[in-house]
Amino acid sequence: MVATTTTTTIAAAYFPAFPHSILSPHPPSTRPSLPYPSKPPSSSPISSLSLSLPNKPKPTPIAFSAQIVTNPLPQNHATSSDTDGPPTENHFNLLRTSVRYNDVELAKAVHASALKREEPKTTLSNALVSAYLKLGLTTDAVRVFRQCLSCPDVVLYSTMISGLAKSGYELEAVSLFFRMRKTEIEPNEFSFVAILTACNRLSDLELGFQVHSLVVKMGYVGFTYVSNALMGSYSKCGRLDFVLQVFDEMPERDVVSWNTMIAAVVKESMYDWAIELFRDMQRVDEFSADRFTLSTVLVACAGGRNWNGGRQVHAHGIRMGFQPTLNVNNALIDFYTKCGSIRDVETLFESMPVKDIITWTEMITAYMDFGLVDLASESFDMMPEKNCVSYNALLAGCCRNGEGMRALGLFCKMVEEGTELDEFTLTIVINACGLLTDMKISEQVHGFVLKCGFGSNSNCIESALIDMCTRCGRMDEAEKMFYQGLDNVSCPINWTSMICGYSRNGKLEEAISLFCNRPSEEVVVDEIALATVLGVCGALGYHVFGKQIHCLALKIGLLNDTGIGNTLTSMYCKCGNLEGGIKIFDMMSTHDTVSWNSVMGGHLLHRQGDGALDLWSKMEKAGLQPDEDTLRLVISAYGFTDSNLVEKCRILFLSMRTTYDIEPTPELYAAFVGVLGYWDLLEEAEQLINSMPFEPNATFWRALLDAGRISLNTRIGAMAAKQILALEPLDPSTYVLVANLYSASGRWQCAEKTREEMRKKGFRKIPSRSWIINENKVHSFYTRDERHFQSRDIYSAIDVLILECMKSGYAPDTSFVLQDVEEYQKKDFLYYHSAKLAATYGLLTTKRGEPIRVMKNVAICGDCHTFLKFVSVVVRREIMVRDSSGFHVFSKGQCSCKDYW
Repeated sequence: MVATTTTTTIAAAYFPAFPHSILSPHPPSTRPSLPYPSKPPSSSPISSLSLSLPNKPKPTPIAFSAQIVTNPLPQNHATSSDTDGPPTENHFNLLRTSVRYNDVELAKAVHASALKREEPKTTLSNALVSAYLKLGLTTDAVRVFRQCLSCPDVVLYSTMISGLAKSGYELEAVSLFFRMRKTEIEPNEFSFVAILTACNRLSDLELGFQVHSLVVKMGYVGFTYVSNALMGSYSKCGRLDFVLQVFDEMPERDVVSWNTMIAAVVKESMYDWAIELFRDMQRVDEFSADRFTLSTVLVACAGGRNWNGGRQVHAHGIRMGFQPTLNVNNALIDFYTKCGSIRDVETLFESMPVKDIITWTEMITAYMDFGLVDLASESFDMMPEKNCVSYNALLAGCCRNGEGMRALGLFCKMVEEGTELDEFTLTIVINACGLLTDMKISEQVHGFVLKCGFGSNSNCIESALIDMCTRCGRMDEAEKMFYQGLDNVSCPINWTSMICGYSRNGKLEEAISLFCNRPSEEVVVDEIALATVLGVCGALGYHVFGKQIHCLALKIGLLNDTGIGNTLTSMYCKCGNLEGGIKIFDMMSTHDTVSWNSVMGGHLLHRQGDGALDLWSKMEKAGLQPDEDTLRLVISAYGFTDSNLVEKCRILFLSMRTTYDIEPTPELYAAFVGVLGYWDLLEEAEQLINSMPFEPNATFWRALLDAGRISLNTRIGAMAAKQILALEPLDPSTYVLVANLYSASGRWQCAEKTREEMRKKGFRKIPSRSWIINENKVHSFYTRDERHFQSRDIYSAIDVLILECMKSGYAPDTSFVLQDVEEYQKKDFLYYHSAKLAATYGLLTTKRGEPIRVMKNVAICGDCHTFLKFVSVVVRREIMVRDSSGFHVFSKGQCSCKDYW
């Protein structure tokens, strides 16, 4: 007897309760009935026992097999006199030889010899059918089978059923099994293995249940290989619970039983359980692992990133003598790719005495995973044989490493050479177009895919096309593809792709609307869709809906996902709830670099530099390697500290190359310039310009321009503005920054001259948009906007607010009006800026005492900033405004930014 306590105990953690044993007889009311029709279905060729199956291309016999036919045969082979008598062992030897060397002519010669006999020999007929099926000659096998119908036996039926199932004719195999059941021939254990092979390939769970019931009824449940076939069939259908039941109730097991159970667990990504089963296999049943066991367990170690476990399996394989086995070595390459270093992979690859196309393909994948694109291309060129899979590996690796144009070039080569293209190839190429964001190239590839006939036949390709269109600015076409049929709308992949596309193209409200209008409960909400919608909530400042998505993540079990935790942290911080973001960060079981970046970025949004630096200190103690974004955030944090810590910032900036192996980029220089400008160290900023190892880009000069504006240094600001205009002469935001710089320093004529130049060139500033969320709806406002349905009430209220603020000392600053109008008109423009309108609407619609949350797409102007400080005193309310620089919290006449933004 076999002990089953261990596996049952382990499984209890995964399956809380199991249904009644499917190995026991079913109650009469629930027993599934196996359909034994009076005659097989008419759609099956076997219904009339005259199969008309397409013949596969005839293999070309190798030279050695020709010698077997034409040369004098050894003493144990058939001679001319033998072929006229009863079948001998030589006939069977010749059939085995024909299969071994793929020699079709030799098999047909033996068949011709058999036809000379007056009495059919069932044993030889069985061997002929088996040989023809193994040689891919299904039609010839059926012809032999038909000739033996006068005296068939269970072996002939079982051989035919098994061969049809393995040759891609699963439905015909099932029909033949029904035909056998209609006769007096009872199936044996091999018959059940054959029909279960067909069930496996069809993934037909209901048929598997019925065959299982017949197995129990006829008493074959005790045969180990029948139970193994049952386990394989249930595993293919994704029913791990039934696989476990069959396994636990087996009276005897063999190595195949354990291999099937371990493979089923690995298929469901339960990697730790698979390793436990491997240990139980050796401890409970004392079986020695074979090469299939080791390769499957190595897949589990790679999937679970179990470095120690994989090394132990490797050592075990060496001790057992399995290291030279090809499939074990291929599994080891995959393991070391995911858990080791490229040196480990190269050492293993070079030591392999035999390599196949899978080995070379895995080596290409390994180089790509480590970012070594050139080495992957060299390995591809050295491959002795290439196929579609190896091309796909190189294509996918190029996309993973951002080499979209390289992938397209390789694809063109595939087309020119006539290489087979499958759905995966086209999906990769479509993704490569998405990386390039080139509209014309995307249209060409889109047309090629449609010409190939894959456009509407594959969900993966259609989803990739939708994603490509959204990345290349073809939103109208993406929407057309998405909404052209109900099946597309209800497809989870397409649904997620469309939500991401809306978010990517700034259609944030459409993304939330599509998410809320999920077509059915069957559409699975995955982590990508959740992360995207959380990002949209953060961009809009949609705090209430973000909290609802948080609850949904908790409900569907995705809250432990690190990516979801990171987006939740970012969402709460961007919605003004820094405490909520910190709480999510503290509750996360694991943190990666993005986690720390998210919470540090939240502190910077709220201008809490000291808090961000405290987090940086904790991150260093945790031993986590920072990336470029981390250092940019840390450097920027020194511009928001309560005390001057420029010296520490300078040390960090100068040591990042040696300490963290990160080269300073223009963005890092720009962050340091911003810190120097905040602490009025512009001369050092100029020296930094002269010492830069590369030409500064517009990001750097904008930081210097902003530093000049804060320090009221028009010379520095003018120099920076000149450089920005040279790099981006068509960007109107630069003219706005220069005009504001002159206005802030009192140089009104220069400011007006800049605005006049802007008007002459036909430039207009980016429309200032402010919005506030009320009753689950986004209410947007632009300057002097009267489109809101409550605009009359809003304008009446803002007139009252302006009068009350003027009594408290507020004086409008018309220098922030860029229009060329009279002075009294400038005041009219100034009074109805978008931020003022949104804040006033918030005062009208929120409860007394609640803070008002306003979002803005550009930096708030100086006059609105001053006005809202006075409003916070007049109405005794806290007003929170998030603009492009971060949060401004107005309370009791003060702002959290300390008037530096």
